[in-house]
This record gives sequence, structure tokens and C-alpha cells, in this order.
Amino acid sequence: MQSFIFDAHLDLSMNALEWNRDLTKSIQAIRDREKGLTDKPDRGRGTVSLPEMRKGRVGLCVATQIARYVGLDNPLPGWHSQEQAWAQTQGQLAWYQAMEARGEMKQITNAAELTAHLKLWENAEDTASLPIGFILSLEGADSFFELACVEKAYASGLRAIGPAHYGPGVYAYGTDSSGGLGTKGRALLKEMERLGIILDATHLCDESFFEAMDHFSGPVWASHHNSRALVPHNRQFSDEQFSILIQRGAVIGTAFDAWMLTPGWVRGESTPEKMGVNMEKVADQIDHICQLAGNSQHAAIGSDLDGAFGTEQSPYDLGTIAGLQKVPGILRTRGYSDEDISNITSKNWVRFLLDAWK
Repeated sequence: MQSFIFDAHLDLSMNALEWNRDLTKSIQAIRDREKGLTDKPDRGRGTVSLPEMRKGRVGLCVATQIARYVGLDNPLPGWHSQEQAWAQTQGQLAWYQAMEARGEMKQITNAAELTAHLKLWENAEDTASLPIGFILSLEGADSFFELACVEKAYASGLRAIGPAHYGPGVYAYGTDSSGGLGTKGRALLKEMERLGIILDATHLCDESFFEAMDHFSGPVWASHHNSRALVPHNRQFSDEQFSILIQRGAVIGTAFDAWMLTPGWVRGESTPEKMGVNMEKVADQIDHICQLAGNSQHAAIGSDLDGAFGTEQSPYDLGTIAGLQKVPGILRTRGYSDEDISNITSKNWVRFLLDAWK
């Protein structure tokens, strides 16, 4: 039987609303409908759909809401007010709720729901009609136009927050920017701690990361984050940062974006085939965390496979998200035990959540 897989980072609602993808359809149907479109670099090359997740026994995921606010001096794409960003995240929430109403997905907000969902998948021989479980996460907190939004979001099932994404954010600085949390960021962390919301350290720049570690004592993970030692870039974490996370009991999900798996990637020019980016590179990242930790209890999967890229920027031997099933075999050839492999494919995330939701 295939391994049960928990993928800790998928931008499902972003794909549904901004890419206009009907994720209830097959991968081929989604790709066919996008033939001839050029507005996004991954048109016709998507790798994620709900049927494909079921095919790969990816029965649980952390699914995002995402909407960036950009000021006049910020060249990144985004919304021109925090209120607009909030409205976008609420539209994304509505899509998840519609998927749940249709039986396509099942929101998981507490330990009892998590345990029940795992039993459903573990006991099923045929997964073709099972709902995909999802834990709701917010990638970049810009959409909180006031602090009261945090509690409203929690009431809607939000269970993890990454304070920043790319560039300068309202509450923290993210990838390709530099700066600390400041008073707003610290206030956000305090509110998250009060509500028991998980801090996702992913995308925090170094200054914001270290400040967050000093000012947040709740549960912390890195949902989709690779190693700076293997691929030098500020988007990745250093071994020092990973060691701090490991000491905090964090789980770290390896991301599958090709430029994060090999040094020297040039966007728009490099290809996975030319750069040798295959699933072995993913295993290298997983192995790096295990070696740092001295065990298999902190490494996991946070693929980000629908994070604005497709087959043009993912491992060439993956194909679709169902290809996550290749991870166990590769790890086995490297001497990982069955227990290690089940830790990495799902149990580390599950244990983390059961502990956080006691």
C-alpha cells in the first residue's frame, strides 16, 4: 500500500481564484483548459488537483490563504489596501467552505477532527471519493487590517500564520527584504500566542526570524523551507536557524520548487532537466534536516507544488503531486527505516499538531 502523505504547504485557494482552476477536475482537464494561455508561466503545466492528491494518497495538507498588501514603494504584485487583501482572503475562505460543502475537502481544526480524519484514510482501500483534510494557514499576515481580524480568522478555522511572504510586510519582513518585527509584529505574535495559533517561520528574513524566536513561545514550524547550506539564498534558512527550530520542537517541510533545490537556477532560462533537479535533490534537503537533528523527527514535506509554478520548475521525475509517493522509495535506498519514512511522510506533522492542540 502507498504511504499516507501529509503535505504542509499548498496554495489551493489561490489556484482556484487567481489561476481560475477547478481543482475538482483531473490534472489533464485543467492543463487542457489552459492551452494557449500565457498570463502565468505555469499555464498548462499544473501539478496539483484534488483527484491527483487522492491518487497519491495525499490525504492531509496545510492549505493557505494568501493576499499581499503593497505600498507605493513596493514593486511586488499585491493589493493596494489591507482591506482589499482581507477581502481576497475571505473569498479564498469561501472557496474552502464550498469544497467542504461538496464533500471534496474537510477542514481540520482540533485534535479530535485530526484523529477521526486519519482513521478514515488509514482504513480505506479506495481513496478516490475521500475528502482531503486541510489545516488552514495564512501566508503573510498583511490582510489583518486590524488586530481583531486574528480572532475572527481563528473562529473561521485559521490555525497557522506566517507573518511575512516576499518583501516588506505590515507585520514582518520576508524574503528579499530586511528588517525586524517592530511593535505591530510583536503584537501579532502576542495575539497568536493567546489563541494558540502556530507560527510559521517560513519566509521570515533573518532579522524578523531571530526576533520572532525571542518573542514567541508558542508552537512554531517551517512549513516549506530549504537549506541555505545546500542552496545559498536568503529564502533558505541557515543551519543555525534550523538548529533553533529543532530545539523548539519544530517540523520543517522540504519545498519542491526547483530553484530552491539547486544553486545557480536562472528563472525563465533554467530547466529541471538541464539543472539535474530530480527527486533525489528533494531527498538531499530532507536528509540535511535529519542529519542536523540526529533523527527523523523534524523533517517532512511542504511541497508548495502549486506555488505559482508547474512542471517547468519542479523535479523532472515528479509529474504531478501523486509523485510524492517516490519519496519513501528514495529514502529507503538511503538506509532510512520504515519508521523514519512514516515520520517524514506524515507522522511528524501529525505529532506536532496533536501536541500543539492538547
